[in-house]
Amino acid sequence: MSDAPDTTILEPVPPSQAAQPNFLDRALDNLRTRWREIAASARGAVGAPPRTHLPKEDAERLKEQIEACLESRGGEVSARARAAQLGRTYLALDPQGRRNFLVMLARDFDVDRDAVMDAMATFQAAADPVARGHAERALRRALEPPRLRLLTQFNALPEGVKFLVDLRAELMEMARGEPLLQALEDDLKNLLRAWFDVGFLEMHRITWDSPASLLEKLIKYEAVHEISGWQDLKDRLDSDRRCFAFFHPRMPHEPLIFVEVALVQGMSDNVQALLDPTAPVCDPKSADSAIFYSISNAQVGLAGISFGNFLIKRVVDGLATEFPNITCYATLSPIPGFRRWFDRAMDRDGDALLTNTEAERIAERLAELDRSDDADASTEGEVGADESPLLARALARSAWAEDDELQKRLRGPLMRLGVHYLTTVQEAKGHGRARALDPVAHFHLTNGARMERLNWLADRSAKGLKQSLGMMINYRYRLGEIDANHEAYTGEGRIITSSAVRSLDRAGSKAGGKAGG
Repeated sequence: MSDAPDTTILEPVPPSQAAQPNFLDRALDNLRTRWREIAASARGAVGAPPRTHLPKEDAERLKEQIEACLESRGGEVSARARAAQLGRTYLALDPQGRRNFLVMLARDFDVDRDAVMDAMATFQAAADPVARGHAERALRRALEPPRLRLLTQFNALPEGVKFLVDLRAELMEMARGEPLLQALEDDLKNLLRAWFDVGFLEMHRITWDSPASLLEKLIKYEAVHEISGWQDLKDRLDSDRRCFAFFHPRMPHEPLIFVEVALVQGMSDNVQALLDPTAPVCDPKSADSAIFYSISNAQVGLAGISFGNFLIKRVVDGLATEFPNITCYATLSPIPGFRRWFDRAMDRDGDALLTNTEAERIAERLAELDRSDDADASTEGEVGADESPLLARALARSAWAEDDELQKRLRGPLMRLGVHYLTTVQEAKGHGRARALDPVAHFHLTNGARMERLNWLADRSAKGLKQSLGMMINYRYRLGEIDANHEAYTGEGRIITSSAVRSLDRAGSKAGGKAGG
C-alpha cells in the first residue's frame, strides 16, 4: 500500500474523550490491582470505605487521611501506602463523589495565606543577603499549596503518573467555570509540564511487531484519520510507512503523541490515495518524500503541554539518516477551521464573495441541475424563488463534490477563499502577536514550515467535506529554512508561502471579492 493536524498533519489532535468501556475498564482494573498490595498496609487509616458519592462526613475522614499523607506519619513507606489507598478510593467514587473529592482537595489544601503574609514580612525585613536567601526559600515553600505535595507522592506509585494524567483529564471538564477547581487544574498542569519536559521523553518507532496492547492504543487514540481495524493498522505500519511516538519513562506502555508518515514519490495531494489499501507497497529506498499525514495527542490530560513540534523534528532527523534520498518533508494537513469561517463570511457577504463571472458560471450549472432533478412540481416551482447565496445553494447539494462540472466551477472561488483564510485572517490574543486563525496552520508555522500547496478535494470523506470543503494543504519543512521561517512568523507575524500559494492569493486580490475576517 502507498499512502497520508484534529494530519493529514495537523496540530496534534486530542483523542476522543468518549469512553471506550472495555479499554478503560481494563486500565482501571489494572490500576486498582497494582495499588491493592501497596494500599494494604494503610488499611484502617480511614476505617470503612467511603460511600461512592462521598458525602460530607466521609469527605472529612478522607481529609484526615490526606493530612496524614502530607505529614508523612510512619515514614515514606507509610506515606506511599496512604497515597495508594487514596488513589484506590478516588477510582471507586462515582462522578459526584470524584467532584466532591476534588473540591475538598482544592478548598482545604490550598496555600495558607497567613503563612504567605508572614513569609513576605520576614523577606521584607531581611537585612543581609544570607537572611534574604533564607527568607526567599521560606516564601517559596509557603507559596506551594499542600495539595501539590500530595499529588507529587503519586509519582512513586506504579502507574501513578498515568493516574495523574487521567485525573487532569477529568478535572479539565469539571473546572469549566469553577475558579476553585481551575486553580487545582493549573497546579496539576504545571506539575505535569515539569515532569513531561521533552528532555525526559523517549522516541520509539512502532511496528506491526510491537505489543498488541500498544497497537490497540493506536487504534483507539488515532484522531485524524480513523483506523478501521487491524488490517488498516497493518497497512499503516508497512515497509513504506513509519509510525513514531513519544513515551515517558513513568508511562512506558502509553504513547503520549504519535505521528504517521508515508514514504512516497512526490508530494501527496490526496489523502484517500495515500491511505488506499489496494495501492501497491512502495520501496522506501526509492521514495523522495516523507509525508506526515497524521499526528495525534494520545492523552487528554496532557492538553496544553506541547511536544508535537519536537517529535516532528526528531522524526525528520531520523528519516534523513535512514533515507538520505528523501528531499521533501511535508504534511498533508486538514484545514479544520475553514468551514466555520466560510459560513460566517457567506452569511455576511453572500454572493459578493464571487466575481461576476464566477457567479454566472455557478448559477448556470445550478439551473441545469435543477432542471434535471427528479423533483415534484411543487419543488420545481420553488427553485426560482430560492434567494440563498449561490455558494450556499451549491454546497447544499449532497453530491456537489461528485458533480464534475459543478465542482470545477466551485474550485476557483473556494480555493481563493481558502488561501485568504489561511494567509490573511489572523487574531491577536490578549497582548500577544497576531497568529493564524487556523490552529493547524499556527502549529506548523510556529514549527518553521511554509505553506507549500493548497489541494482541491484532497479529502472527500464526510469529515473532510464538513470541516474544509474537502481541501487540504501541504506544509513543507525545508531543513535550511526552518529557523528563519519560525522567526518570521513568531517574531513578525509573517506567514511564509510558496509561489503557488501566493499566485492563488494574488488571484483573490484581482477578483476583488469580499472575505473579511
